[in-house]
Amino acid sequence: MANTAVADPESGLTRAQLAQRYGLRVAGERPRLVEYARRLWAYRHFMTAYSRAKVASSFSNTQLGQLWQVLTPLTNAAVYYLIFGVIVEQNKNMSNFIAYLCTGVFVFMFTQTAVSNGTSAITSNLGLIRALQFPRAALPVTVTLVQLQQLLMSMVVLAAIVLLTGEPITLRWLLLVPMLLLQTIFNIGLTMVMARLGSKITDLKQVMPFIMRTWLYASGVLYPVALFRQHLPHWAATLLEANPPLVFIELARYALLDSHQAQLVSPPTQLWLLGVAWAVVMGIGGFVYFWRGEEEYGRG
Repeated sequence: MANTAVADPESGLTRAQLAQRYGLRVAGERPRLVEYARRLWAYRHFMTAYSRAKVASSFSNTQLGQLWQVLTPLTNAAVYYLIFGVIVEQNKNMSNFIAYLCTGVFVFMFTQTAVSNGTSAITSNLGLIRALQFPRAALPVTVTLVQLQQLLMSMVVLAAIVLLTGEPITLRWLLLVPMLLLQTIFNIGLTMVMARLGSKITDLKQVMPFIMRTWLYASGVLYPVALFRQHLPHWAATLLEANPPLVFIELARYALLDSHQAQLVSPPTQLWLLGVAWAVVMGIGGFVYFWRGEEEYGRG
């Protein structure tokens, strides 16, 4: 009713009409989707600089510093190899289990850490959100860029492991570039979804370790993917083989491991189509979902 009441007796205009005449907008109003994307692109330099600063400061209080970016996935891989390679003896079921395992761990951790940190992308930056006006999507994008920079450093170590375990360098190694691009787009979209959910459900961060651990075991990181077909119904195995982290991991193994070519879960063309589909669906869907909540972030 207030907007329909006459606010200016001289002109006879309502408040809404006066706001329209003088170009006034509601503070924090959500822009149209295309305009929002344009504003986010305009902040690309902020996101890259902010992500570099986050990487530099993330291990500043440790003695080994940024070396932990490499030591963390290596330590995880060593623990998993002890359990699944030595104790469970999954290394007997395939050639070059070490490179197979390390590739899966390194690639999965990119998604795992981005999603886990993305859950608190809004809640951990409330001061910044309330102080400055900028597209809030810049925060989950920055989270993913931080993890991408750490992954790129880890990839150098992964390449050394692959070579030391007897794999040759082939032209397929170049396929890591489009694979990482697709996974990055997928991660950005998923991180945006988790950022919005995390801003509403404060306990979500406590649940995420259990969700990600389950996702790890469902992604063929630690054992041959062929076990899905041997121990699960056909529909369940097919569903797990379309699991996005598994798709990206298999694409990385296809690029790096010459010994794994005959053991791929699906033909390479099918894997690439799945990777593109997941990147497009999650990238666009996550962006739209996050944009629809733009006016909510930092309120209350």
